[in-house]
Amino acid sequence: QVQLVESGGGLVQAGGSLTLSCAASGRTFSSYGMGWFRQAPGLEREFVAAIRRIDTYYADSVKGRFTISRDNRKNTVYLQMNSLKPEDTAVYYCAQRRTYSSGSYYDLHEYDYWGQGTQVTVSS
Repeated sequence: QVQLVESGGGLVQAGGSLTLSCAASGRTFSSYGMGWFRQAPGLEREFVAAIRRIDTYYADSVKGRFTISRDNRKNTVYLQMNSLKPEDTAVYYCAQRRTYSSGSYYDLHEYDYWGQGTQVTVSS
């Protein structure tokens, strides 16, 4: 059974940094693309970043500020977030791609396993 466990969220001032981690178990981690999504109150869950083997993808709103990476030895994906803004406040979720998925990395429907989420709050 696949499990994804996020950590690293918290409260930070605008302009600050946080690094989120997501530890995965249950499938051969290196074989799967991984993504980060976020959901603010009252809004739909939105794409933040994703990583294939080495290819990375970013939402325009975070490009240049966030960096996604993975360590296949540790079965962990990271999201380094710099220059945080109040509008980055949300619950952040990591997700694992469906087996044999060929769809867009930006589409949340292409992911079948999700973590429980970690809260990120950016104060102004």
